[in-house]
Formats: sequence, structure tokens, C-alpha cells
Amino acid sequence: MPEHSSVVHGYPAAEDVESAVRRLVEEHPGVLRLREVGRSGSGRPLLLLSAGSGARHVLTVAGAHANEPVGGAAVSELVRQFAGDARWLAEQDCTWHMVLCLDPDGARLHEGLEGPSLLGYHLGFYRPEFTRQPEFLPGAGDGRSPMPESLALVEVLDELRPELQFSLHGIEVGGSFLQLTAPLPGAARAYRAVAGELGVPLEFRPFDGMDWLADSPGVLRLPEGRLGEEEKDPSGFLSRATWTYPAGYGTVSAVIEAPMWAVPAVSDPTPVADPAAELRKTGDLLLGRLQQVSDALAGVREPSSPCQAAARELLDVAPEVPANWQEYAPAASGIAATAGSTASLGIASRRIPLRAAAMMRRALLADGQDGAARALEGLMREWCAELSAEFRPVWVPVPTQVALQVRVMRALVQLGR
Repeated sequence: MPEHSSVVHGYPAAEDVESAVRRLVEEHPGVLRLREVGRSGSGRPLLLLSAGSGARHVLTVAGAHANEPVGGAAVSELVRQFAGDARWLAEQDCTWHMVLCLDPDGARLHEGLEGPSLLGYHLGFYRPEFTRQPEFLPGAGDGRSPMPESLALVEVLDELRPELQFSLHGIEVGGSFLQLTAPLPGAARAYRAVAGELGVPLEFRPFDGMDWLADSPGVLRLPEGRLGEEEKDPSGFLSRATWTYPAGYGTVSAVIEAPMWAVPAVSDPTPVADPAAELRKTGDLLLGRLQQVSDALAGVREPSSPCQAAARELLDVAPEVPANWQEYAPAASGIAATAGSTASLGIASRRIPLRAAAMMRRALLADGQDGAARALEGLMREWCAELSAEFRPVWVPVPTQVALQVRVMRALVQLGR
């Protein structure tokens, strides 16, 4: 995997991103502006950085998921680039806005990486349950109020009505992919060109957005007329996403996934002889490992904590996932039709129970239940070793992950000129 020249050498913590951006704003007051647009549930400031003064408004949202720190590194790099040379923004007639971290509370609960290694990453893993992820708004009948982070983002979208909204995400193991909520001519070609130059593999057909239109490799587009519908995958809640919220303004949202560990096999377009059998195999693996976690928790008192709540939700909801996979005809969705898409499913079937075990282990360890925590850590060690042996993941240097997101964003903004 080639290195990319960048001053970003690791994942900065949310507070480090804030400190670095504040310094740049002080040094470049004529170019950069920073304001608070809300507060998190725990009272932390939600900050919006703006650069340039053009008529075209672009919004980037970083830090929507606690376990995906690449977005903070990417916005830090983008701010540095604009501080050093803002002429490009003027040429594009662009004002670029960036939410530095949408979930600062969650970001402080995720404590990986060590190494970097898959085990080290998961020993500190945290990702909140679906209803505590700020890019998803409550639906009718939910009986819950929107998160303050969600309300702040909606207010920013209502104010700016951006031409483009970028949501920056990171996938642990696999390849990169791009999701678009509406057609953006030239976007697929520009995205693939950047990934190819950086040597980042593309997911041939990611299982995210199973009923989105696939422009393989690596690009998914939301079908027309789908904005008001629910996705069958309970982790989706598409109709409630802040990606789709500004569609009435004509905003196109682009979700950019950058892998931490690359698996070239996810790019393989070779047809699979029996997709239905592959779906059954991956589903059985997922269910079997979920059962192993449940068995390790037999007779254990689960302490109340953010890690426990998120782990318990996965254990309760994840058994529905294989049924959802089966519901989508392989010939129509392609989620198990190629060697690449089958590899993506195989990774997902391992990722879900690993996350559940990781977060429950942290909850039990904090509660002093060391024996149960050690049992879960044993499963984690076994599964990380098996995943590594099966898929041969290769660490993607953080500067390369950052370059992928920054260069794709700039390329897509240029398409609008």
C-alpha cells in the first residue's frame, strides 16, 4: 500500500482536532472561521469550521461514528490545505463548511488502536447503539427525542442548504466504497481514479445498502423514490438519515468509506457458482459466533453502561441480519454474486459478533467481572487471528486513508463547476 505525503501521521483525538483547528483559525482569520453550532448530550461543543466565501456551499461531517476516527484526520488535513492556499476555493466559487466531530461524547469512549493490530483496535472498541448515532433521526412512533447532535446538524443543513454533503466514515476491514443519495455525473469515475492512484481496493459490491443501485466496483446510488422508505436492515433507518434529510434542497450526499485494513479480495469480480449457498454459509457463521458470545455470558450479570447497551443491542438484533440477507435475491442485489461481494459478506459475518464481544468485555472488565471478560477476550483473540488468516488484511497508512477522503471530496466539488 503506497504512502501519501501528508502531515497527518495518525488518528488525532477529537480534542486534538479542535485544538489544531483553533490554532489555524487564529493564524488565518481572513480565511478560516469557527463557530459553535450546538452542544453534545454531555455538553461538549459542536464546532463548524468555514473556509472561503463563494456562492456554492459544501458541508463535510466528520466523527459521526465513534469508532471511525479517519474523518477527524481528514478534516484536519483539509483545513490545513485551505489555510495554506485558499485560491482553489475562490476558483470553485465555494464556501466549505466542516463539522469537526458530530459525536464527541462517543469518540471519547472508543479507545483503540494499539499496534496497529486488529486485536488492539477491538480491545478499545466502542460504537453506540443505533438510536444513539447522531446521523439517524427518530421516526414516527419512536417515542424518543432527537439527539442534540442530530438537531444541531439539521439546523446547519437548514441554514446552508449545501450543494454537496460529505459524510466521512471508516470501515475496519475490507475496501473503500462510495454511497450517493442522487446521481452525480462523473463521480464514480473520479472516485475510482483516486482510489486506484492510492492503491486502495474497492468493494466490488458492499453489503451496505443492499437495495441501492450498484455501479460496481465500489459505488452505490440510492434508487429514485426511496427517500421515504425504511431499509429492511434494522441498522439502516434510511428514511431517518441526515444524508437524505436535505434532499428537498437538492443536496447530494456522498458517504465516503475508507478502510483501516485493506483486503484486495473484496474487489474480485469472479462470479460465484452458488450465491444462495454462500449466503447460508456466512449467515450460519454469524449466528454461530453470536451464540458463542451468548454462551460466554450465561449466568453473568450485565452491568449498565454504554458499552453494555451497544453490545446487547447487537446480540438482540444481529440474528435478524442473515434473514435479511436471504430476503434479497442474490441475482438482483449481487450481495453474494461475486467472489468480492462474498468476501465482504464473510468479513461482515465476523465483524458483528466481534464488536459485540469487544464491547461486552469492556463493560464486564469495568465492573470487575474479570473471569467473564477473559472468556470474551479469548474469543476475540481467536476470531482476530482467524480473520487475519482467512482474508490477509493489510494496514492502510492513515495518510493514505486521509488522502482518499480529501482527494475524493475535492474531485466531486470540482464536478459541479
